[in-house]
Amino acid sequence: MLPKLLIVIVTLNSIASQLLLKRAVAAIGTPTSVPGLAPFFRAAAVTPEVYLSLVLQVIGYAVWMIVIAHEKLGVAVAVMGSGFYVAMALLGWVVFGEELSRLQWAGVVLITIGVACMMG
Repeated sequence: MLPKLLIVIVTLNSIASQLLLKRAVAAIGTPTSVPGLAPFFRAAAVTPEVYLSLVLQVIGYAVWMIVIAHEKLGVAVAVMGSGFYVAMALLGWVVFGEELSRLQWAGVVLITIGVACMMG
C-alpha cells in the first residue's frame, strides 16, 4: 500500500510543479531567437513560481527514491508516468485551454489501458 500511495504523491507533486512552471513561463513570454534566451532565463531566475517548481521537484525526487526502493522500477515508472501524462493532458486542457487531437486523446486512453495491465 505504501508504494502505491507514494506513487500518487509523486505524481501529484510533479503535476503541481509542471503547472507552476508553465504558469511562470507563460508570464515571462516565449523566447523567439537565440539572443532572446538570455533575457528569458534572467526573467525566470527572479520568478518565484520557478523556484517553487524546483523545490517541488526536489521533494518529488526524494519521495521517488523511497518508491523505487519498495516497488519494481518498471511498474513504478509506468504507473507514475501514466498518471502524470493523463492528468497533464486533462489539466493542460482545463487550465490553459490547450487542445489535443482525437489521435492524442486515443493515446491517453491507450496509456491508461497499458497502466491497468502493468498494475495487474
